[in-house]
Amino acid sequence: MRAFLEANGLEAYYGWTKVLHGLDLSVPEGKVTALLGANGAGKTTTLRALCGMTTVKGQIFYDGQRIDGKPTEEIVRLGVAHVPEGRGTFANLTVFENLLLGAYTRSDRAKVAEDLDRVYHYFPVLKERRTSQAGLLSGGEQQMLAVARGLMLRPRLLLLDEPSLGLAPIMVAELFRAVRTINQTEGVTVLLAEQNASAALDVAHHVYLVETGRIVTGGPAEVLRGDDAIRRSYLGY
Repeated sequence: MRAFLEANGLEAYYGWTKVLHGLDLSVPEGKVTALLGANGAGKTTTLRALCGMTTVKGQIFYDGQRIDGKPTEEIVRLGVAHVPEGRGTFANLTVFENLLLGAYTRSDRAKVAEDLDRVYHYFPVLKERRTSQAGLLSGGEQQMLAVARGLMLRPRLLLLDEPSLGLAPIMVAELFRAVRTINQTEGVTVLLAEQNASAALDVAHHVYLVETGRIVTGGPAEVLRGDDAIRRSYLGY
């Protein structure tokens, strides 16, 4: 299976501070890949580096095209949607207005209405709350809105940063069910950064463990889930 997204020797910097130390990762097309690790391991920086939001060294390939050094807006137009940690919704805008903003780079305006129906199907509560200000939604609803807004881009690659952060277990389960369905029914490739190893392993096909800006190990999710030493040392359960 070909690598849809690939990073070779990826380093990332904030000013003079080096945060990633030569990451190599490969994300297969149409699958869910998870980056697991503790807070501060470098997961968020990895996603930011992949979509042009940090200073990087190394090579990044997306669908066979080298994209390191390209501006973020150009990477977005190639079909990469980044849902950042902390949701990032526009609190004073309605749910509907937030969703429309997700489609701002698209030229096929006639199909935007179809995609509104599509994301409402995945997240019915957003249709019920479409006229509500985003800031009045619960944490779980705001996270659903953030993912739905990313889907309005009609992405080929969806980067999700800590989507379960601060959510009740029932909301985490609902959100990850939607991610699995989106991947299976639409073939959207997903790269998921998560601290919640148990939830991520339930949806991911392949996993990388990240520690202090380095890849510690990686492999099929079912293999890592069954390795007691890895579970105890890195996954926390």
